[in-house]
Amino acid sequence: MTKSSVEKIDSTGDTCKVTVKTDAGEKVLEAEIVLSAVGYTPNLENLGLEELGIKVDKGRVVTDAYYKTNVDGVYAIGDIVGGQALAHVASAEGIICVEKIAGHHPEPLNYGNIPGCTYCSPEIASVGMTEKKAKEAGYELKIGKFPFSASGKASASGAKDGFVKLIFDAKYGELLGAHMIGNNVTEMIAELVVARKLETTGMEIIKSVHPHPTMSEAIMEAAADAYGEVIHL
Repeated sequence: MTKSSVEKIDSTGDTCKVTVKTDAGEKVLEAEIVLSAVGYTPNLENLGLEELGIKVDKGRVVTDAYYKTNVDGVYAIGDIVGGQALAHVASAEGIICVEKIAGHHPEPLNYGNIPGCTYCSPEIASVGMTEKKAKEAGYELKIGKFPFSASGKASASGAKDGFVKLIFDAKYGELLGAHMIGNNVTEMIAELVVARKLETTGMEIIKSVHPHPTMSEAIMEAAADAYGEVIHL
């Protein structure tokens, strides 16, 4: 239920009654259990941070780009530092941290190129800027969309819901952002993460032959749509 808000929950009876305010008025939903997710906060209690004098800001441990705290020999990664609270982010941070300790020369993590995945039905996946953020940053845009309803593989597998949306910088062709909704898009998003890492342009995506029939060819088709070259819509 979009554009709706929970006004109250009555859990005094055998079931929970949830009053939801919608554009069409208030509705009451009944359920055995209500799960309320209101966010999270890093768990820093009883770790001895105060005794060591480790700097904390707004509930997060402060580190440099390689996860060293202000105290020699103490490092921090994962949900307790400033990046996205995702398992793949923590893993990347840990590798960078240890490589730096070992005397290697790793690149700092680019938090602007982290894929986000939501494992709902249909799935949602994205990386980089939204259209709104790109416009606010001053970019002129080329935007391409391709619906899975026009995909042969999606039709064959019975998963026609959703689309791929790609956002390019009109001047240089840089891929600024990618957004997908549909079956298995959490597997597809990695292609766009690599494309952004390699500073791939829209035309390079178009000219990279994608296999047919696959869900992933919707990425090529969305890029082609951005440049007025799509032929399968």
